[in-house]
Amino acid sequence: MTITTTIDREGARAIGPLPADHPPVKIQKIGVLLVNLGTPDGTDYTSMRRYLKEFLSDKRVIEWPKVFWYPILYGIVLNTRPGKVGKAYESIWNKERDESYLRTYTRSQAEKLGEALAGHPEIVCDWGMRYGQPSIDERMTALRDQGCDRILVFPLYPQYSAATTATVNDKTFESLMATRFMPAIRTVPAYHDEPVYIEALARSIEGHFSTLDYVPEKLIASYHGIPQSYFKKGDPYHCQCQKTSRLLEQRLGWEKGRLITCFQSRFGPEEWLQPYTDKTIEALAKEGVKSLAIFNPGFVSDCLETLEEIAVAGGEIFHEHGGKNYTHIPCLNDSEDGMSVIEAMVRRELQGWI
Repeated sequence: MTITTTIDREGARAIGPLPADHPPVKIQKIGVLLVNLGTPDGTDYTSMRRYLKEFLSDKRVIEWPKVFWYPILYGIVLNTRPGKVGKAYESIWNKERDESYLRTYTRSQAEKLGEALAGHPEIVCDWGMRYGQPSIDERMTALRDQGCDRILVFPLYPQYSAATTATVNDKTFESLMATRFMPAIRTVPAYHDEPVYIEALARSIEGHFSTLDYVPEKLIASYHGIPQSYFKKGDPYHCQCQKTSRLLEQRLGWEKGRLITCFQSRFGPEEWLQPYTDKTIEALAKEGVKSLAIFNPGFVSDCLETLEEIAVAGGEIFHEHGGKNYTHIPCLNDSEDGMSVIEAMVRRELQGWI
């Protein structure tokens, strides 16, 4: 029997003979998948409960044994938090597109990355979410269907944690477990100390400060927290956050103490990484600091934790305890500086493929 190989105009290759109803196997494309944490589909109770169920059922996020955690999750958390969190999302929802800003920015980042890589027609850029829609499995399948036999997965977290980067990688390979023709996979590592990232953060701070009619006395770098127990088990997240802050302070040329590293968004009874952002904001105001700036270097895109928890609630805490001027510096989002970071990391990790 003679085996033949043909390639059509779209780069689809078929090795014959094949059954008449067998689709051609498409290859010779390279996929780039940007993945962020996730977003609910809406702010209503049902959408929020569905999202929180998926998020808080992830063993990478909540490491307690299911026998202890699930009664709390299903008996208390999923009955009380959807309404509360839904109201918070409603306050920062992108009404124009009826979606969260995290979805808006992640889509835009993928589109702009595609434009930046337009000189490589073999590259297909896409985006997905670890929790919610579009799912990693859905977009991995779509990339394979478009002929991507090589895929670069980019977890959009500058600092590595098992609760963020690792769970994206888990879901990526889980998606491939039922795949016969498995593409080659690469994942983008943490980039907490990459010069292009530090420079982009510095430029965003300097640019924001230039718009103010006052000079912030202190700048808080607020990172998402993780439980202390995760850190003690060997998670490098805390060390990488500290390094980002140190390199940024050096780049800005500031004296030690003006930039303060804090951790936000703690959940549950465990002790989390400290100092806590909300407690630090309160303490600074009580100590007489009148002008405070805050930003979120661990978040690639603005979201609930930055827009509601920090920009709004953080400001309320500061003013309530005697502070006067409070400003939140937006995340890099899909800005020119933000895209320079994403593009630089993608181009580096695609070496040898393009």
